[in-house]
Order: sequence, then structure tokens, then C-alpha cells
Amino acid sequence: MLRPNGDASVRDRVMRVLDAGDACWCPIIRLELWNGAGGDRDRRVLRDFDRLLPELGIDDAVWSGAFDLARRARSAGVSVPATDILIAACARHHQVALEHADADFARLEIL
Repeated sequence: MLRPNGDASVRDRVMRVLDAGDACWCPIIRLELWNGAGGDRDRRVLRDFDRLLPELGIDDAVWSGAFDLARRARSAGVSVPATDILIAACARHHQVALEHADADFARLEIL
């Protein structure tokens, strides 16, 4: 969404969620986005997100869900980054839909 040459359909999907007031994030998403912030524009957008988006906490219950999801993924032969497992577990714990354009999240959805 922040990439100037990124996929326009992804940007549109994110903007719809933001405009509808349905967007939220969790600390690991914040970290990933801030880590990738490339310039002043990115930092302005992320400062707006910091101010406006509700943050879903990552507590012991989310971590337990992430450990369980990781075990189930490995048992099913699904290998995805730990950060994605944590994000998926956080969304599940807080019972929110996960808007993504990432095949790793799609593989986790069936577990």
C-alpha cells in the first residue's frame, strides 16, 4: 500500500477499509511497516496510522494461539514466516478479518 509503484488493486482495497473506518493493526504490523518506511511520505502516512488506527494487543492468549497455529501449520507441511503466524493469530484472537495480498495468509486460513 505504501509502495509508489505497488499494486493499485491492493492500494484500493486498503483505502476502502481505511475509509470505512474498519482498519486496525497490531504491533508486529506497525513494526513491519515502520521498518520498511522509505521516505517522508511513508513516515507521514504511518504517523497518521499511529494516531488513527486502533491497535489490537498481542497478549499471552495471542502468543498461545500463534504457537498452536505454528504447530498446525508445520504438521500440515505449511511453512510461513513467524511474523505472519503472529499476525494471523492476533486477527483470529480479536475476531477480525485479515485484509491481505499474501499467499502465506491464504495458506494459514485453512488451518
